[in-house]
Amino acid sequence: MTSLYWKSFASACLCVTLSHPAWSAGGIEIPGYAPATGVERSYRVLKATETDMSFWFDKPGASAMTMRGAFRQRMTVLSRDEDGRRVRWSLSADLPEGIAGLADSYQMNLLYRNSLTAYGTAALELETDLNGNPRDLSGVDQIVTHMREMAANGPGGVPAAGESGVYDIIAKLEANPLQIIAALVPEAQLLATGQSYQAETMEIGQASATSRDEDYGGVSVPVTSTWTLESTDATARTATLSLSEEADAAAFSQSQQPAIANLISGFAERAKNLTADQLASVKRASKSRSVELVVSLNDGSTLEASEIVTVGSGGTTLRTYTHIQREDMPASLPLPAVLTAKDLQTPDLHIEPLPSTTVGPGILDQLSTPPAPPTASQDTTVAAGNDGTKAIAPVALEVKSAEVSLSPVSYDHGLNIVLIPESAAKFRDFTQGVLGRQTQMLINDKVVMEPWMREPIMDGRIVLAGTDRKDLETLAEQLRVPGAKILVRLRP
Repeated sequence: MTSLYWKSFASACLCVTLSHPAWSAGGIEIPGYAPATGVERSYRVLKATETDMSFWFDKPGASAMTMRGAFRQRMTVLSRDEDGRRVRWSLSADLPEGIAGLADSYQMNLLYRNSLTAYGTAALELETDLNGNPRDLSGVDQIVTHMREMAANGPGGVPAAGESGVYDIIAKLEANPLQIIAALVPEAQLLATGQSYQAETMEIGQASATSRDEDYGGVSVPVTSTWTLESTDATARTATLSLSEEADAAAFSQSQQPAIANLISGFAERAKNLTADQLASVKRASKSRSVELVVSLNDGSTLEASEIVTVGSGGTTLRTYTHIQREDMPASLPLPAVLTAKDLQTPDLHIEPLPSTTVGPGILDQLSTPPAPPTASQDTTVAAGNDGTKAIAPVALEVKSAEVSLSPVSYDHGLNIVLIPESAAKFRDFTQGVLGRQTQMLINDKVVMEPWMREPIMDGRIVLAGTDRKDLETLAEQLRVPGAKILVRLRP
């Protein structure tokens, strides 16, 4: 089934395969990956992301945000031939039993439930190479068709706006359907990292380094990988491996400059006060990955995996944690505290379940994090909703100027809006009060943008992009009318 269509992904898989070093003679033999066919395996999966933006602002709950999820996914190797395997993953957003902390602190489960609804599937059948790396996917046309129907008949029967980004996601999936696997079952790739189609011999404590190139927005970034056999357990018949990866700092920094420029422009006032050393630090970026893998000495399959990926860019740090454990085997790897903490500072998200005619209601459909009321230090106006809770009221903003121009970073056209000083202050307070929540921007009662507010907007400048230039010119003309205003509000 592999065709020219998959060439770009095949090259990526080749890099992963070649990242297994040629082990030295003697030592411990780790068998080739040879899982039993027709046997369903269940995996417990814990995930978390930590975002630190304290360099840019100190507002509690905004400078650092953490999200996590807990899942129980099932995998069956359906068949194997001389070329690869056919694998089925059964997916669920339900919380497993015995998780730590409150159920509504696992916001990733809510988002994942919506992902399954949007993709219209709770199972994926994929072809892999002999290491277990995904290389093909069945049912892509049906999934994309379902997503187009969801977009056309959005929540409440309102079609998704062209600038919402939904259609961009669909186009990317059509260009590379394996992104569906990355979105719904990234565990498949992580488990494959520890597996080799042929037996490998390693010595405990001996490190072996290899290198490869990864593409980031057209920039080739060298990545160095170091493998080490940490230990073996004769009783459990397992070996513990470690993998450390580091991206070349100069090349990775180069690849991140467009994103860094956008971030700096979002904090223009603060950026003006940065020292030369601080600005140079902001323009640097780094990426590292640390993985521990417990591999079976019986069939070469990965029984447990723990991964931490850290990306620093533009004065911010994003760290992701993943832990996978096959349920029929005892856990042996230490867990990061964020995955097991009973108390966790989570972003203020109100996640509404997507409507579905094929998926029945579950307990998670009733869970969401209620909006937090504004603190006394915030000037944002509040109004009582119908249910008695407080919600941040819409804010009308008066426009000083509106011009369409070409971005020197992305080379796309954008509508650059500057608010009058009084409205800039209102908008600053509004954005501070709705951090971590989805908002809407309306021009002449039409929704033109629905951004998630990830950072406060301090300088009264708004950039509207992702829309046809002609449409942007039309909006600019509307905003140049004396007294023209923009309405911003929480997404209903």
